[in-house]
Amino acid sequence: QVQLVESGGGLVQAGGSLRLSCAASGRTFSNYAMGWFRQAPGKEREFVAAISWSAGNTYYADSVKGRFTISRDNAKNTVYLQMNSLKPEDTAVYYCAAGITIARMSNGLYEYWGQGTQVTVSS
Repeated sequence: QVQLVESGGGLVQAGGSLRLSCAASGRTFSNYAMGWFRQAPGKEREFVAAISWSAGNTYYADSVKGRFTISRDNAKNTVYLQMNSLKPEDTAVYYCAAGITIARMSNGLYEYWGQGTQVTVSS
């Protein structure tokens, strides 16, 4: 089992920035690809970004490419999502997830996920 706890969400104006963090515990963090997905009210869950276990590879949804950056610190068992130039359409609950590969995660296949943190972007 891997336990994931997200933090860093909040209310921000359009154009602003937020940094989400996800602390992992349990099974070896560095064995897993990590990622973020989000879900807005009334919408389906949407893949946001993923990073390989070594941090050598990353993958982003087109909707966030160039604005969001995913990173990880295996020594701290933590993955981050730096979100810049936020837009109202980025408003959602953001979930941290652990998976086997970036490819599987980009297709919505995760092994573990957290409880989520709310991000609200006002216009």
